[in-house]
Amino acid sequence: MGWYVYILRCGDGSLYTGCTDDVARRLAAHQRGRGAKYTRSHLPVELVYREAVEDRSAALRREAAIKRLSRQEKLSLIAPAPPPD
Repeated sequence: MGWYVYILRCGDGSLYTGCTDDVARRLAAHQRGRGAKYTRSHLPVELVYREAVEDRSAALRREAAIKRLSRQEKLSLIAPAPPPD
């Protein structure tokens, strides 16, 4: 099974970044209020970004790197790519 880094948009518009080996299971846990302490008080949440990485170690490093980004940089990361010309 692969590992993923993901970003959730919370009900108040804030962004939460995490990593997991099962995005669907983790998203369901967040939505039930059984995810991270932060998301419990910022429901509802929606998945807005997912990135596959090699392994758990790479996922933790990438999660930390994304968390260091500014809000604007995170929004640019999750923005859809423009269609090719």
